[in-house]
Amino acid sequence: MSYKVFFVEDEIVTREGIRDKVDWRGHGFEFCGEAPDGELALPLLQTVQPDVLITDIKMPFMDGLELSRIVRERLPATKIVILSGHDEFEYAQAAITLGVTEYLLKPVTVQDIHRVLQKLAGQLDRERHAQENLKTLRQQVEEQRAGQCERLWLDLVVGAVSSAEAIAQAQPLGLELIAGAYLVVVIKIELRDSATQFDYREYQHVQQVIAGATAGNPAVFLIKKDLEELVLIMTGNASDDLPANRDALLAVIAQRVRTTQCTLAIGSGAPQKRLTDICPSFIEALASLPGAASRNNGGVGKAELLKVNKSAVESYLKCGGKADFDDFFDTFIQPLGETALRSAIIKNYIVMDVVLTTAKFLNELGGHIDHVIPDLSFIEDLQTMGQIREQVQAILISALLYRDRQTSRQHAGLLQQARDYIDAHFRDPNLSLVEVAAHAHLSPSHFSTVFSQETGQTFKEYLTEIRIRTAKELLRTTTQRSFEIADQIGYSDPHYFSYVFRKQTGLSPKEFRAPA
Repeated sequence: MSYKVFFVEDEIVTREGIRDKVDWRGHGFEFCGEAPDGELALPLLQTVQPDVLITDIKMPFMDGLELSRIVRERLPATKIVILSGHDEFEYAQAAITLGVTEYLLKPVTVQDIHRVLQKLAGQLDRERHAQENLKTLRQQVEEQRAGQCERLWLDLVVGAVSSAEAIAQAQPLGLELIAGAYLVVVIKIELRDSATQFDYREYQHVQQVIAGATAGNPAVFLIKKDLEELVLIMTGNASDDLPANRDALLAVIAQRVRTTQCTLAIGSGAPQKRLTDICPSFIEALASLPGAASRNNGGVGKAELLKVNKSAVESYLKCGGKADFDDFFDTFIQPLGETALRSAIIKNYIVMDVVLTTAKFLNELGGHIDHVIPDLSFIEDLQTMGQIREQVQAILISALLYRDRQTSRQHAGLLQQARDYIDAHFRDPNLSLVEVAAHAHLSPSHFSTVFSQETGQTFKEYLTEIRIRTAKELLRTTTQRSFEIADQIGYSDPHYFSYVFRKQTGLSPKEFRAPA
């Protein structure tokens, strides 16, 4: 890696000698200029901006210290090497205060310069490497932030997050979500000539053109849904302003795309005042796409769009099982099938309703729609009722599996909490199932059922096991009498303790303690 060095010296013999004899390139440097004094050097330094400046101190017109002071202000990254005589100690002190990198006493040899260059090259290498690492890290952080912002907007588009949660997630990202109004535009990229062979680079180019038209506008957020479809989310102070802003932006986009091989199909939703109403605006934008309208062979208007019974979907997600799917689908989805297959719009609404209801359900469990379905692009490919059944089943069954895993984790936590409580209080003769259930925040009957299912033991069996295990330890390791041990492990009646101990071990406490 080559660095630039500039040399300032008023003695021409010294300047030319060092210039011609030093192996600059061999030590990783390019000699980029020279000057006889600081005044003549300044404009040259401003132009070439060297990595290293080597300058004499005592020079006419502008000395090395004044030159170093100006360079330090204008080119703070430049390393400065001062050349000075033995009788110029006060200059050396001044040079130190300026943050000079190296200070060489005259007469300076070629070897002295080589040594300094080698040292500076290593220092510059480390600094450049650190700057490149920092730049890469910043790019990665920004890319991660941009991805998180896009994910959050997508969550809002599909209704998978509440306004309060979205605002909380946006704050650490530096993303401003709060606005007076919102509007969603869907842009579908299509080849101008349908007979033309698909060209990935042309689609990508059009995406870049559209991104360029929206770049720098804080009121517009662009989501690249897939190669052919983009989503614009526009924000404004008032609903009345957004249509005009939208039309102006779309006019710019249309003008720029006109020179490409593609054309745009555009659908727009109505302005909405609430953050959570971005989703309805998106659905309306999908429905108003010219391509979607032309595929609506059933002739069904937007007012007649059928909706899935969301309450039924919620009920199935909360209480249903895999074996119940066929009954659920045949009752609530299948009757919509004939109309759905006649209209691409209605088909999209049906599947989207299932997706949004599932997303809301997962969100309540602390999950995310990505746990069930990472990409919604499959909706456009659904052509038959069998395909709709297959996709709806995959979505819902995956959600049920997530629900059950979450429930198991919750039970595991509650059971561990209950075990810890029993382990800490088993010596209390009054310890009861009711007390432990209350500690676990469950009803006694529910706690009893969950405890038995998860541990394979009843509460009483688990408590007895702990008490008898402790009794064995005390019988083997202490000289305490049986009634004392009984009292320590929660049995106020020593005769009952002996009875339980024999039942569990087949021996009385005395027989258990007796040496073999």
